[in-house]
Amino acid sequence: MPTSAEVLRRTGGQRLKTVLFTETAIAHRVAELGREITAAYPDGELLVLGLLKGSFIFLSDLVRKIERPLQIDFLVASSYGSGTTSSGDVRLLYDPETRLEGKHIVLTEDIVDTGNTLRKLLGILKDRQPASLSVCALLDKAEMHAPMSEVRFVGFVAPKAFLVGYGLDHSEDFRHLPFIADLK
Repeated sequence: MPTSAEVLRRTGGQRLKTVLFTETAIAHRVAELGREITAAYPDGELLVLGLLKGSFIFLSDLVRKIERPLQIDFLVASSYGSGTTSSGDVRLLYDPETRLEGKHIVLTEDIVDTGNTLRKLLGILKDRQPASLSVCALLDKAEMHAPMSEVRFVGFVAPKAFLVGYGLDHSEDFRHLPFIADLK
């Protein structure tokens, strides 16, 4: 657990409410998720598709724990402005260049919050006829959305809080933190 002084140094003096998931806990769970994905996809073409920007750190650590050949691509969607809640207006800003048809796709997401962005993206991806489509989310606020069968791999169940760190941001700040904390 980082000390208060370490947190303040990393955040430029901004206080966070509490650290919920430590760097060690995240590393352990990401390794487990890598093993789960390796076991779930023993053959066929595997594409790990990262939803930017929030998933980039998680995806980077995750793909190094998946012990089989895979491809990586990204997409960018936006549903947040500078606030702390989703706007509900989902915009696709970058579409993957990789062919999706016939591949096992694992969409990697930093956090499933309301599920609005994810539902839209799953519809778009399903139309491209992958062999299979699942979601690997580092965090899932499961009590905030209806169940989605595609959310197959989950790192941690997250509380109703605005979380930052390990790729998650508030107005582009805090992504670099090696832990996940509740923004005060």
